[in-house]
Amino acid sequence: MKITLESTTKIVELSRSEVANGLPARIWEGETEQGIKVHVYITRIACDEDEPRKEQFERDLQSQRKPSAPVAAIPLRMIV
Repeated sequence: MKITLESTTKIVELSRSEVANGLPARIWEGETEQGIKVHVYITRIACDEDEPRKEQFERDLQSQRKPSAPVAAIPLRMIV
């Protein structure tokens, strides 16, 4: 499966009920090759240390868009 994703400004906290402090996750939105809309919770993302375009990757990570209305409505704290 291939999915094309775009970073949003929406950040939520993922938490297990027995853990006091949650893990921040940025919500990315996108779609599959078949056009099925998806959203994913990204807690970490990186490229290889020896990637020659690493600086460009890090600059691109700073670009985010407003989330769609359904994603904006997701609670800021989620128990998983």
